[in-house]
Amino acid sequence: MAMVSMALSCPFPALASVNPQRHRDVNMAFASLSQETTSSGVQITEGTGKLPKVLLKSVHGSEAEIYLFGGCITSWKVSNGRDLLFVRPDAVFNGKKPISGGIPHCFPQFGPGPMQQHGFARNMDWSIVDSENIEGNPVLTLELKDSPYSHAMWDFSFQALFKVMLNSKSLSTKLTITNTDQKTFSFNSALHTYFSAAVTGASVKGLKGCKTLNKDLDPSNPSEGKEERELVTFPGFVDCIYLDAPNELKLDNGLGDTVLIKNTNWSDAVLWNPHLQMEACYKDFVCVENAKIGKVQLEPEQSWVAEQEMSIF
Repeated sequence: MAMVSMALSCPFPALASVNPQRHRDVNMAFASLSQETTSSGVQITEGTGKLPKVLLKSVHGSEAEIYLFGGCITSWKVSNGRDLLFVRPDAVFNGKKPISGGIPHCFPQFGPGPMQQHGFARNMDWSIVDSENIEGNPVLTLELKDSPYSHAMWDFSFQALFKVMLNSKSLSTKLTITNTDQKTFSFNSALHTYFSAAVTGASVKGLKGCKTLNKDLDPSNPSEGKEERELVTFPGFVDCIYLDAPNELKLDNGLGDTVLIKNTNWSDAVLWNPHLQMEACYKDFVCVENAKIGKVQLEPEQSWVAEQEMSIF
């Protein structure tokens, strides 16, 4: 696979957001990229389905992969080489359907609603706007702006910046949503993170006492409750929202790894495993998602920022 490096301080107009039904031929974009080498630890290459993929490599041995389609992080490995994220075997890389796995964006809608499931951000091409290297650790910033495709579902102008920071034992993200319209808008959002796991041995600590909206029995009519368990497990189908969740959770993935999930301003959490609805792969992952379930309202020129740090120890 040919590797192409680039001047990462500039955006790539050829990869700007478009209607995914008319997704551009990315070969034209690759043809225009510089052949220079870079020491930033950030490189772009051709991924599955010929979609552009960004590789992040830290001098400390950790790696991550991000597809510009959906701004989706699909891989995170620390120095032991094991991927801590999971991409489903039925994932489609065609620039039309969202990538099923990794860390998809849910914006400006979480779950079902007036627009398509989980909104449109995971169905659009994001652009690279900046990169840097801090003490051998790569930092990449992606941008998503409104387009005719987004306006057809949500008639507002906006900017989303997604900053990804790779360290030796952590992967951090910072999402900034800015209202660039002349009218107020509201949204909700989530990072729909798929973690590699042995589902029968996986557990999450830190949710005891949270108010829950449990969709296990009836997804259209969640039941309210309170989490009483110290360790929340995945014994079957799980689809539960935890309101006002703490800013720190611990995931035991059942594979020998403990992942500490910290956040700032993601007020809620979601646990999900489809069980027999996805018989081919449900045993191999769990979703632990940072979310903002309640509506965020932004006046013109206002911004909302939420951060996440996942670390292994």
